[in-house]
Amino acid sequence: MSTVGKALSLLDKVSRLDTEAGLTDIARLCGLDKATTRRFLVELEKHGFVEQDPETRKYRIGSAPVRLARIREARYPFLRVAIPFIKALAEASTETVHLSEFSGGRLSTIHVEDSRRAHRVNVEVGTLLPFHATASGLAYLAFCPPGEIDAALSKPLERITEYTIVDPAVVRGLLDETVARGFSISHQGIEAGVVSTAAPIRAPGGHPIGCVAIAAPMVRADQSELMKFGAQVAATAKAISEKYYGSERPMGTSTQIRRTG
Repeated sequence: MSTVGKALSLLDKVSRLDTEAGLTDIARLCGLDKATTRRFLVELEKHGFVEQDPETRKYRIGSAPVRLARIREARYPFLRVAIPFIKALAEASTETVHLSEFSGGRLSTIHVEDSRRAHRVNVEVGTLLPFHATASGLAYLAFCPPGEIDAALSKPLERITEYTIVDPAVVRGLLDETVARGFSISHQGIEAGVVSTAAPIRAPGGHPIGCVAIAAPMVRADQSELMKFGAQVAATAKAISEKYYGSERPMGTSTQIRRTG
């Protein structure tokens, strides 16, 4: 990994910490020596990407990423367009609904509408969504070109729960089912007792940019309920795509891409 890559990886890890962290802890978290870690932190602090508390000497995420995020949202208002649809879906489904976006080779949660029910699934903004273990990951990957699917499934697939599917051939079968239905279903892939369904938000060319997902406790989401949720996320994802990109319809499908790719 390049020096810039290591510094950005450090920044990413600091951004995911729940509390401020000291130099030693950050170095251990990143697998770097303290001298290298300090050098990266000094440069990142100089440009506002991290901040150091003058009393505790611990570090936290700085204001520069927030500023850049605001600039990006002003120019490419994905969240502003999507959030009203996500709120409406949460109201209709009465379950937790979350929105994800693909960036930097990873799919991560960028907005969550919590269910109002006492027993609900909790999803945090910033949560990474593995392609093989989540409904969002399956929905995203299913509509990608063959090369991207092959690359994702060529890596070791982590077993997160006892129900996580780690056989690439079985995952490919789930991707085919997702294309046929228009939405994915995941049974306890990332958390025991949780089921979810998701559909991709797609650019006019057909490539996904993110996903809409409903996550619910297994005890109140049988197969018929999941199919209903699936239809809802598919309709919501389509509505967001059309609103964000205009009236242009996504062209092509994953199946078509695979045939010609």
